[in-house]
Amino acid sequence: MGASPEIGNSINAGGINTNYHDQGEGHPIMLFHGSGPGVSAFANWRLVIPHLARNFRTIAPDIVGFGFTERPEDIKYEMETWVKHAIDFLDAMEIEKAHVIGNSFGGSLSVALAIHAPERISRLVLMGSVGLEFELTEGLDYTWGYTPSFENMRKMLDLFAYDRSLVNDELAQLRYEAGLRPGVQEAYAAMFPAPRQEGIKKIASKEEDVKNIQHETLIVHGKDDLIIPVSASEDLFRCIKNSQLHIFGKCGHWTQIEHNQRFNLLVENFLLEKA
Repeated sequence: MGASPEIGNSINAGGINTNYHDQGEGHPIMLFHGSGPGVSAFANWRLVIPHLARNFRTIAPDIVGFGFTERPEDIKYEMETWVKHAIDFLDAMEIEKAHVIGNSFGGSLSVALAIHAPERISRLVLMGSVGLEFELTEGLDYTWGYTPSFENMRKMLDLFAYDRSLVNDELAQLRYEAGLRPGVQEAYAAMFPAPRQEGIKKIASKEEDVKNIQHETLIVHGKDDLIIPVSASEDLFRCIKNSQLHIFGKCGHWTQIEHNQRFNLLVENFLLEKA
């Protein structure tokens, strides 16, 4: 373990040294994080991993371009790259099939993985997820357009949580400093440049492909999400036939943090349920 709790283990996945966290035993779960500035798998999933690790082998990688995973200089940040990295990571970990939980951008990656490599996924959980194209929100525009300062980070985190008491200066300082490491902001700025509606198009899947997803799917969203609208999850629910939708009231974009216990139990019950 490194000095920071965000640094876990490292493995070479398709030539990319990938930082990841790995706890528990049993059927594997892959946790894919969102795309906010200064994000990492640990920052997204720190309150989820210990709970799910009681019944499952729970693995959370930093997707290439984010966190403490290597950022190759010539890499193109696009869905094809991210799907390849996810599959290379599963191969490197010698995991044939896993439950997959995706948050926001990580949800769009999970949807794309379910379309392109359905045999690698057991069950699917999508939380505050991108999947199909939707109209850019002010919150997402601000998040993807973030430029580094403590004030900007503080303002952005206020958009994420319905309960403002979850957002304090300490958290904002941590996320701000995480985004200042060499290469982090450069990679982030290159991913979703304006016009940012194009960024949504870049990570969204085609409706006909989403309608072909056969996996048992749990879709979770916060009713008061200012980043990804609830309608994005309602559209996924409409398209994925083996799906259920759970909407949390008094909840923003951070279901796994704002309603942590309820989220953990909901996901755990869904994944433990007999097929």
